[in-house]
Amino acid sequence: MKLQEIQNQVLELPTSDRWQLVQVLLDSLKREANPKPKRGNLSRLRGIAKISTATAESNAQADYVTYLTEKYQ
Repeated sequence: MKLQEIQNQVLELPTSDRWQLVQVLLDSLKREANPKPKRGNLSRLRGIAKISTATAESNAQADYVTYLTEKYQ
């Protein structure tokens, strides 16, 4: 069936059926335009931004010392 034949048949449908067809077509285009990301790709990035505990603790301690020093000067 050619596209022109489909268009001619669609134009013969009642308005409500044409609106339903439009919705179905839009939904299918949205699915194709925005495919779901593969879960495997994101799982490989787990922990990439994690700060080591030693670094975090020493930074927190240094920040606290600086805060107290500035507060009580």
